[in-house]
Amino acid sequence: MTVQVPFDNTFAQLGPGFYRKQMPEPVVAPKLVAFNQDLARLLQVAPAEVSEMAEVFAGNRMLEGAEPLAQTYAGHQFGTFNPQLGDGRALLLGEVLGQDGRRYDIQLKGSGRTPFSRQGDGRAWLGPVLREYVISEAMHALGVPTTRALAAVTTGETVWREGGMPGAVLTRVAASHLRVGTFQLFAAHGRTAELKQLTDYAIARHYPQAEGPLGLLRSVRDAQVGLIAAWMSVGFIHGVMNTDNCSISGETIDYGPCAFMDTYRAEQVFSSIDRTGRYAYANQPSIAVWNLAQLATALIQQLDDPQEAVEEATAIIHAMPSLIEAEWLRLFRRKLGLLSMESGDLDLVSDLLQLMAEGQADFTNTFCALSEGRAAGEFQDPAAFQSWQQRWMQRRAEEPDPEAVMRASNPVYIPRNHRIEEMIAAAVSGDFTMFHRLNTVLASPYLRQPDQDDLLRPPMPDEVVKATFCGT
Repeated sequence: MTVQVPFDNTFAQLGPGFYRKQMPEPVVAPKLVAFNQDLARLLQVAPAEVSEMAEVFAGNRMLEGAEPLAQTYAGHQFGTFNPQLGDGRALLLGEVLGQDGRRYDIQLKGSGRTPFSRQGDGRAWLGPVLREYVISEAMHALGVPTTRALAAVTTGETVWREGGMPGAVLTRVAASHLRVGTFQLFAAHGRTAELKQLTDYAIARHYPQAEGPLGLLRSVRDAQVGLIAAWMSVGFIHGVMNTDNCSISGETIDYGPCAFMDTYRAEQVFSSIDRTGRYAYANQPSIAVWNLAQLATALIQQLDDPQEAVEEATAIIHAMPSLIEAEWLRLFRRKLGLLSMESGDLDLVSDLLQLMAEGQADFTNTFCALSEGRAAGEFQDPAAFQSWQQRWMQRRAEEPDPEAVMRASNPVYIPRNHRIEEMIAAAVSGDFTMFHRLNTVLASPYLRQPDQDDLLRPPMPDEVVKATFCGT
């Protein structure tokens, strides 16, 4: 039996201005670490023998119907525009239509040099591959829009970063890999015909109800509103919200220096290269607005009279902060068991977060404890919490089933940073036990599971992860 993938490629038909064709670079000794059976069924991907899947998902064996290519795009990186980026370590193999009728990209990440690699080797080492596999699948289980992981393979080769590391390749699945930066590329270089072609393609693929460039802008805005609010509700910090990491489909993409908060701090930053706090937890809504403003600037370049569109585009972007706040408040209401809306709810949520910040409370464990009626122990000032709790209990008294709403809104398990680092350290030495354990437990994050209480524990002082790195 051979691996079978029912490719149905459309991006490759857009023309060479959108990509460069490129074959993966073979690796020495591929070994399959993980294959996502549930996702494979959705994609209608037929598995095969383990050895053959290792060859396929390392890029050593090309599947029938695949058209490997490196996508081209531009992007603002930490606020500075780079007019020419592109997939420097990733290759889009092609697309499939899933059992749900939706279209998905299948991409190899870490498969070798491309025309956009610049001085890089196009490879990935094992740590970032396993981090993205675990966290992206955890995000999916949490209900947050995200790219997903189909397979992880070790290559039998050494990748040189700050030392020699075991090489690996991730197979990533996405609704598409179209980014804000994809539109910026054509707008910045005055390639209007290709910009129009890309706009029509994005509308047809993702938002068929959208009318024209501004309709697309509005649809992408609404998708990003939901995404950012969802990140905030689970304490997730992306770390590199550059426009080339901002997906048109509204999915979380590129799990480089990302992390989930332990202690609640609105100003928390994990990226080792974010020295100004640009992409801190609390700044994510404003950065999403900034990114969408860059998309608006790019999209209107294709109109016959861009000035006429400026007012409408501005209104679309200016509405975004209040939309994010409304969705944020809806999700945090649910975390407190509230389905109805009352005028004091914003203060109720904000006051709780302030108490958490002052008391250095763990974000996930505090909301989980609220769900289970044992939250007083999470706060250093019990009297202040009890005062807030009285307000909360009065507010939720009229709710039909607040406990059920809270259990469905507050995860018990998240991929905690120190556990991810523990997993990577073990895997580098050849032990994938923690990797498989995390994937199993995090597949059901809202259910308390027997014998898994150690995964609830926040890091000890010597386990705290203060910064994460791209590292691929």
